[in-house]
Amino acid sequence: MNQIASPKPKPLARTAKGRKPQYFADPATDKLLSMVLALTQELSVARDRIDTLERLLDRAGVLKAQTVDDYLPTAEEAAARSALRAGMLRRVFRAAEREAQDLERNGAATAPDMAEMGIVDIPS
Repeated sequence: MNQIASPKPKPLARTAKGRKPQYFADPATDKLLSMVLALTQELSVARDRIDTLERLLDRAGVLKAQTVDDYLPTAEEAAARSALRAGMLRRVFRAAEREAQDLERNGAATAPDMAEMGIVDIPS
């Protein structure tokens, strides 16, 4: 069966031009919203890709989805995943950490440390 190739879509700009809109009275709320939206976008793309991989592997008879569900990582694999997760959490909380550092530099009360708050336990 012949498939007609559709033209490649024009890539979207990576950054917006102009001032960032402020939706809430507190700029910190806007930062939090930005973090949540970025995470939602990342998660959506990751889930789509995982779904595609599982379907392709299943169709090819290489791997059943249940095999993925039943998988238990080795200690080495779990450690590697933990390191990847820690890096992702550092990136996600970077804006909040910078804000806390700015508060400390400007003489505000000691800013809370993310790890001390139990939000994330990141090895240095």
